[in-house]
Amino acid sequence: MSQARTSPHILLINPWITDFAAYNFWIRPLGLLRLASLLRENGFRVTLIDCLDFYSKTKKYGDGKFFKTKIEKPYPLKTIARNYCQYGIPEEILLKRLSLLEEKPDLIGVTSGMTYWYPGVFKVIEITKKFFKYIPVVLGGIYATLCYDHAMRLSGADVVWKNGNEWEALKCISELTGFPHQIPNSLPDEAKLKAGKLRTDLYPAFDLYPHLDYVCIATTRGCPLKCIYCASPILSKGFVKRDPMQVVDEIEYWTSRFRVPNIAFYDDALLIDSSRHFIPMIKDVIKRNIRCNFHAPNALHIREIDQEVADLLYQGQFKTIRLGFETSDEKVQMEMGGKVNNGEFQKAVNCLKRAGYCSEEIGVYIMAGLPGQSLGEVEESIAFVRDAGAKPILVEYSPIPHTPLFEKAKRFSSFDIEREPLFQNNSLLPCQWKGFTLTDFRRLKERLKRGEF
Repeated sequence: MSQARTSPHILLINPWITDFAAYNFWIRPLGLLRLASLLRENGFRVTLIDCLDFYSKTKKYGDGKFFKTKIEKPYPLKTIARNYCQYGIPEEILLKRLSLLEEKPDLIGVTSGMTYWYPGVFKVIEITKKFFKYIPVVLGGIYATLCYDHAMRLSGADVVWKNGNEWEALKCISELTGFPHQIPNSLPDEAKLKAGKLRTDLYPAFDLYPHLDYVCIATTRGCPLKCIYCASPILSKGFVKRDPMQVVDEIEYWTSRFRVPNIAFYDDALLIDSSRHFIPMIKDVIKRNIRCNFHAPNALHIREIDQEVADLLYQGQFKTIRLGFETSDEKVQMEMGGKVNNGEFQKAVNCLKRAGYCSEEIGVYIMAGLPGQSLGEVEESIAFVRDAGAKPILVEYSPIPHTPLFEKAKRFSSFDIEREPLFQNNSLLPCQWKGFTLTDFRRLKERLKRGEF
């Protein structure tokens, strides 16, 4: 009698961040954790190593500072007079975890984040390929999708995988390992996707972590808006929503079974169609008396915030409110996609304040360093947000390949942002020019810190 084949062992790795600066705004590799759950359901054995699960200091809501190690700057960044660091676990801890694996993996899956973080991705691939010779390494994630040709040439991965969801990744891994899968039973058909329904009975595999200060939840995928600086339409096909009651089931699962005190929403469009999505969801959270702190670091769409939504955000314990405003220049607002105007912004802030939020609790993202943007425009936007009664938060523009604004960014940048992803790093202010230099930006941040606006 032939012996049944042992199911393949899949090692999934979330690499280090390599950058001039990094902060843990509830960062988790959500796509990788979804894939881990799907792999386990289909009979694979899964081990997770998250190189970012190591902090020097955390705050009361679970966010905080990563542990960092100063490392040599990559050659293209040699002239930048700043320290360059590797954020996350020390290298010796990764080596120890690899050595303590009970058995060799049959396949290694590595995800990737920001395009300019690729040195950490490359290092993880190099280490694992030395540690486990002849084991295939599959690279996916944001960098792999947006910089596919670069990753194919230089990453060292055996397979670079892009533009897919976790079901397609399951199919890829099944083919590489020769292990059967259940794609027909797991993959939602096109009719369900078009109807806006996503399968929600498989929660991301946060249980693979030894301790959970927070988890991340996405109630939607994609975004119906077309902001010219954003990669959401490239990374997600269309816009689909989960059943709001099943989202609440997941929230209750993590808060009751694992006592998770903080949940960050990863949605790009949490409030879109709020009467049928966010409102029933948060009302059910309140009805079930779920005690948890909620956070919206990816920014909420200002146009969707009326008094009912604002009241529910406050009653539902949303502790981190971030609004995606970008600029008070209404001409630029229209050029960037027209998702908000100044009147809508003022109305949203007023609603949030009536609901109970104070000015410092209403964080408003203002984009700095857009192609051709002047220092004066950013100063005016900061003053406008302050006058409206909210807290301005400066975010540097990062040129993202394949977005409509990237072509304009190439013309304005003195860096070769098309061929070298390291130059897409927002810390460099890649599109700085005589009308708005990096020195101007740093002075602006200091003025903002001193409360001069």
